Amino acid sequence: TKAADIGADLVGKYEEGLPEDSPDNPATIADNVGDNVGDIAGMGADLFGSFAESICAALVISSSSLELVAGEGYLCFPLLISSLGILIRIPTTLYATYFSDITTGGDVPTTVRYQLFISTVVMTPFLFAASLFGLPNEFSIGDGAGTKIVKYYHCFFCTLCGLWAGLIIGYSTEYFTSYEYLPVRKLAKKSESGPSMILLSGLSLGYRSTFLPAICISLTIFISYSLADMYGVALAAIGMMSTLCIALTINGYAPI
Repeated sequence: TKAADIGADLVGKYEEGLPEDSPDNPATIADNVGDNVGDIAGMGADLFGSFAESICAALVISSSSLELVAGEGYLCFPLLISSLGILIRIPTTLYATYFSDITTGGDVPTTVRYQLFISTVVMTPFLFAASLFGLPNEFSIGDGAGTKIVKYYHCFFCTLCGLWAGLIIGYSTEYFTSYEYLPVRKLAKKSESGPSMILLSGLSLGYRSTFLPAICISLTIFISYSLADMYGVALAAIGMMSTLCIALTINGYAPI
């Protein structure tokens, strides 16, 4: 489907002079199929699979804590975070429906960008409340000499790091891939010099775009592991994907 997607664009635009997704181009059908397979079905299956794996990892690790196992519902803390993410989606969606001023198609990316930010901000106090009421004040993680004492607010900071790191990574990705910003505009300008320049410049831009996400993920892992061992790393991953509903909604905008 990706080959059909690229072929449809190349043939339609450069050989026949047709606009994007023109109904006069039969290959547009393959183009749209590729978009939906890659950006909807494939992306959704991949991200929700990662979310489920993170939750399962946190549940398995938490079983090594006597306090969490003996407590009433403490083991379900990772599930509580994912449930809150679903609830947070409701007011965030209402913002786009009732409060944002969309007059042209160009206003949509700005609105979905605000949605991601709003969902992150609203999720922050809910994560603290979940940590306060969904965990004991203090518990141990691990067995034997590797046991670590964890406070409830340590778990909050782990999920908080993951949550805000995900927002930074999302905005960083948009900056390096959107035509609204300088990197893509400079790349398009260099394409006038020939195919070799566009290939080398695009490759270097891709490498450069991974720097900030790598720093964010590294810091998140370091802080989370320092606070709550591997349980903290699993919680950080859950926090990073706690706004997954909104992220997938934004990602589905293009093919829709």
